Amino acid sequence: MTVADLAEPFGGRRTLITGGLGFIGSNLARALVVAGADVTLVDSLVPAYGGNLHNIAGIEHQVHVNVSDVRDEHSLRHLVRDQDVIFNLAGQTSHLDSMRDPYTDLEINCRAQLSILEACRAGNPQVKIVFASTRQIYGRPVRLPVDESHPIAPVDVNGVNKTAGEWYHLLYGEVYGLRVSVLRLTNTYGPRMRVKDARQTFLGIWLKLLLTGEEIQIYGNGEQRRDFTFVDDAVAAFLLAADEEAPAGAVYNLGHPQHVSLRELAELLVELNGGGSFRTIPFPADRKAIDIGDFYADYSKLERELGWSPRVPLREGLERSLAFYRDEGEHYW
Repeated sequence: MTVADLAEPFGGRRTLITGGLGFIGSNLARALVVAGADVTLVDSLVPAYGGNLHNIAGIEHQVHVNVSDVRDEHSLRHLVRDQDVIFNLAGQTSHLDSMRDPYTDLEINCRAQLSILEACRAGNPQVKIVFASTRQIYGRPVRLPVDESHPIAPVDVNGVNKTAGEWYHLLYGEVYGLRVSVLRLTNTYGPRMRVKDARQTFLGIWLKLLLTGEEIQIYGNGEQRRDFTFVDDAVAAFLLAADEEAPAGAVYNLGHPQHVSLRELAELLVELNGGGSFRTIPFPADRKAIDIGDFYADYSKLERELGWSPRVPLREGLERSLAFYRDEGEHYW
């Protein structure tokens, strides 16, 4: 099924997206708007994070935008009231930032998550919540591909706090009956991602460097293997997890059957762009300390239980991403 097909059941339903002006949130909002959902976007628009008003260009009059911070407990109580579905994507994603400023990461990825859940418990206990977690909680894999039973062993502050945020959601589902699902995302990419730096993902800054004629730098030997999820496939997973028939309390990995080395990824990008350059450089000490090496996920549980599988091949996803930023790059550089 296409994203449009999956969004159709949400027509007329009230949906709240935290982090809604960010990368995945805005792409999700577009699908919901087409389906006729009543969409509210909450975003702090803090410059260091992913919010960008251009992400909703063309649908800005079809959504409700609330510029507020998920750390604001008072606004949350009002915002969650009467919503049918909450897609909880707000978070601090930079691993390095979490090590340099652990308290801010703690506030956003832990305390704010508790505030959202408390607001739902008190004011809207029937709401369906889908939480955006991350593969970073697994840390360095002890086996590949990584399934949901893999040990949780984060290697940075961001991973620890995202683990706590995920477990708060699962706990509130178990104890208070909130209908919660968790998606563990891995290397999501595509149009509307943050590309001005590596705060969201290294692939973002690679796209910018390539399109502005600069050299891509690969840390280490470039043999680290990863899998990548195109944003349309991620949106499909959120819609499936939010469906009324989807089980509550479930945790799912996203992933992709194509896993490539970072060197192979750079070579493919240069080929698709019709030119460019890259080189490997030694790991900076702060990055080396938290690098996880090879990682690719086993997403068979999500496929088995909800019928999800990635539809967009890596080559196609990269082509679509390059085309988007060639046209829209000025709004993202």
